[in-house]
Amino acid sequence: MNDPMNYYRIAREEWQEFYRNGQAPLTQAELDSIKSLNDRISMQDVQDIYVPLTHLIHLYMKEFESLSLSKGLFLHKYVPVSPFIIGIAGSVAVGKSTTARLLQTILSRTLKRRNVQLITTDGFLYPNKVLREKGIMDRKGFPESYDMEMLIDFLNQVKSGKDELKVPIYSHDVYDIIPDEYEVIQQPDILIVEGINTLQLPANQQIYVSDFFDFSVFVDAEPDLIEKWYLDRFAALLDTAFQNPENYYYRFAIGDREDAFQMAKEVWKNVNLKNLEEYILPTRGRADIILHKTENHIIDSIFMRKY
Repeated sequence: MNDPMNYYRIAREEWQEFYRNGQAPLTQAELDSIKSLNDRISMQDVQDIYVPLTHLIHLYMKEFESLSLSKGLFLHKYVPVSPFIIGIAGSVAVGKSTTARLLQTILSRTLKRRNVQLITTDGFLYPNKVLREKGIMDRKGFPESYDMEMLIDFLNQVKSGKDELKVPIYSHDVYDIIPDEYEVIQQPDILIVEGINTLQLPANQQIYVSDFFDFSVFVDAEPDLIEKWYLDRFAALLDTAFQNPENYYYRFAIGDREDAFQMAKEVWKNVNLKNLEEYILPTRGRADIILHKTENHIIDSIFMRKY
């Protein structure tokens, strides 16, 4: 990507020197369990990229808490510190899920007194039945396929300090919301929200999902590379998860491999690439940090927002 005007471009070699006081608070086995299928993140990446990043997030948190204290002093009353919300955005198959889970692990272990929880915006997709009723099943993943009012209301309640909240569970096996099953979120100090739509989409003309974020990360790469990772992941899933007869893609796993890949290429071109170009990339400039990846998921540059 070209260097955007309002970002500092920081080479990996420079970034890794910014904070050398911390050690990666997890083992290789734990990293292997965290990373998404086909993501090639290494312990060196954790040390070079993510340890300094979590230190930066901690600095943002201190400023956030200081501002809450200042508001209380101004109002002459106690103002509780609301949960610190981190948004993680990027294309399908770019590795944002790995980034989200890794940040949750590192933050939990370096800030031991903080309750760090994670959700994905997949849970706010409309169920397939509703998508069919709306005639937008072929637009799944696009802005209109999400219940944005529900997501905005959820984030508002998180910020308001509600004791317990429920998030619908989306299954990638059945490719749908699971009826009457929920993930429970209980008073997080830090909430990580991961999804392709975290930096976009007004619920109305005034409120954006990103308005609730106190820090945001965009995981970035060239579209041609992301397509390759998407197809590589699809191939791996054909040989593993898709072999389950209950999986949505089972018919492709047991069918002609060439037909399966043709379908995947069409989905990439007509859905994922279109969504990336029209709705996801235009939001990249809202992120506080852009992690730019090159071949083999290697982060070569970090872009830090100036203002």
